[in-house]
Amino acid sequence: MVETTVAQNPLLIGYGLPPFPEITPDHVIPAVTELLKDLRGKLQQIETNLTPTWQGLVVPLTELQERFGWTWGVIGHLMSVKNSPELRQAYEQVEPELVKFSNEVAQSQPIYGAFKALAASGEYNSLEPAQKRIVEAAIRDAELSGVGLQGETKERFNGIQLELAELSTKFSNHVLDATKAFQLKLTTPEEVEGMPPSWLGLAAQTARTAGEEGATPEGGPWVVTLDFPSYYPFMQHSRREDLREKVYRAYIRRAAEGEWDNNPLIGRILTLRQEEAEILGYSSYGEMSLARKMAPNVEAVEKLLEELRGVSYEAAQREFEELKAFAGGADLKHWDVSFWAERQREGKFAFNAEELRPYFPLPQVLEGLFGLARRIFGVQIVAADGQAPVWHEDVRYFEIQDQGGDAIAYFYLDPYSRPAQKRGGAWMNDCIGRAKMTVEGKTITRLPVAYLICNQSPPVDGKPSLMTFEEVETLFHEFGHGLQHMLTTVDYVGASGINNVEWDAVELPSQFMENWCYDRTTLLGMAKHYETGEVLPEHYYQKLLAARNYMSGSAMLRQVHFSLLDLELHHRYQPQGEETPNQVRDRLAQTTTILPPLPEDSFLCSFGHIFAGGYAAGYYSYKWAEVLSADAFAAFEEAGLDNEEAVIATGERFRDTVLALGGSLHPMEVFKAFRGREPNTEPLLRHSGLVAAG
Repeated sequence: MVETTVAQNPLLIGYGLPPFPEITPDHVIPAVTELLKDLRGKLQQIETNLTPTWQGLVVPLTELQERFGWTWGVIGHLMSVKNSPELRQAYEQVEPELVKFSNEVAQSQPIYGAFKALAASGEYNSLEPAQKRIVEAAIRDAELSGVGLQGETKERFNGIQLELAELSTKFSNHVLDATKAFQLKLTTPEEVEGMPPSWLGLAAQTARTAGEEGATPEGGPWVVTLDFPSYYPFMQHSRREDLREKVYRAYIRRAAEGEWDNNPLIGRILTLRQEEAEILGYSSYGEMSLARKMAPNVEAVEKLLEELRGVSYEAAQREFEELKAFAGGADLKHWDVSFWAERQREGKFAFNAEELRPYFPLPQVLEGLFGLARRIFGVQIVAADGQAPVWHEDVRYFEIQDQGGDAIAYFYLDPYSRPAQKRGGAWMNDCIGRAKMTVEGKTITRLPVAYLICNQSPPVDGKPSLMTFEEVETLFHEFGHGLQHMLTTVDYVGASGINNVEWDAVELPSQFMENWCYDRTTLLGMAKHYETGEVLPEHYYQKLLAARNYMSGSAMLRQVHFSLLDLELHHRYQPQGEETPNQVRDRLAQTTTILPPLPEDSFLCSFGHIFAGGYAAGYYSYKWAEVLSADAFAAFEEAGLDNEEAVIATGERFRDTVLALGGSLHPMEVFKAFRGREPNTEPLLRHSGLVAAG
């Protein structure tokens, strides 16, 4: 009986909030086996009883996809926040089966035929825009999934899909393992000279976890890791050039040798992607990737990137020369740049990032963020801890309410770094999507639930988590993604929230939210000293504004470098050609970096975004969307940031368009509905200090 299986296996529930504390790696294989058996039967029923109508096709298919997505979503989520050898082993065993089933659905000829028939029918004209977009996307995605393939070609295509999924998981695990494997133990005060107290606390805590029971922030020992909250501050503050060099060299060689070598994986992934694109009739994977993005073609993307490269290269060159002069005119090595940049920032703006931490305790920052959401979007956010099972004791749960006090969405927040089991970076994922549903004869609206994941320093020695300003920006960024998922008003799950939003437009709300970290009302409303309650002094606010564009040419050039490298590898690079992927990078670096990479720099081996994330031939999306987000924020600037009525009215318009419409319209239509025109690059260059304000 399936009932008993569900009772024994929480991964088979299939709806609602996952009961995380009950789920163990042992549940994964039996759950997926049972689920796929059940869903294959359902797929067969759908294919046999198809009617090419919304009710007869999209509704049953959505139910099947949701059921599948629920279980796989929970397993994937746990892989990124509670990774363990047991879970990994189980995941690797079921992943091929899950990919195989996804292909069966995507390549179903009867379902594809029914979608084509629905699109050509009279009913299609009476569908809402969101429904039409869902039908169009289904046809396009089926074609990109190889629905038109037959015989051996189809088998080969499916083999590629399977191998790519395995390679991507392996790539990600290699980076995690290589990052985890490096530990540098420091034992003398002289070795940690210049390191801020927050880092000493974290490094001593890491040492205790590694078995040094008596480790203290004052007396050590201290352990440096390649995990970002440990690595990055070390590069900024360590006065020992030899130690910086050692840690830097370890960082750029991550996953580039030995048992975790990603070099062969990169070659294989690029070869398979090229073959996959050719099978589907595209000349390159880059072209295929852009078929489902907002940008019209590779040329349009390269034109934007070249415009940004031209402006940022000159600025970055000037910045580097200034930095060299500041450091005494010496030749700067790669491991010196962050250190001297931090000293120059302190010198120029008379503060360092660490000084600000006490003004940004997490509880206070959340209060400021929630206050902003109330101010510009008219929503209340209240703690709902205890109302949802969580995967770790540090995870919090919140409810979003409309002005009448009714719940409209929920989200989990998992804020702290846990290098042993949680992957680095920060992200938002959907746990449950908004949808209108009929349950026991009644129509209800299922409310959306989001996962917001960050990797900031945990509370140490009884103090709250004290955030760097960058971590504050990251939290605002992820919350922006969350808002698009949670404030959607679309009732069809296939286009609600972030679903069906073109990949290069998906960063619009997240990058838009970052701008508010520099808004006086927002920042001074939340920046209060965790011990004294003193508001961030005005001189710090002015310095933050001044420092905002410090090295902004270098920062933009870095993103342009990654974006062009990604496109080159997926659009022009020939796997059997004369260059290796690393040589492609070195060639592009000549016009996109000021300090060329070291010969042994194996950055590509840890470039998870394009080899293990969704950004293949899409890394440019960050810049593409930043043009949109800067222009969107400019609407508030034009209205007047100190004009409360205008801010509220503009916020309402942003909520009713960008946040509400989700994937129900093409992003350009959504943007024009908010802004009244097409986007313009001027606000981005102005915000980055790369063009004078008019």
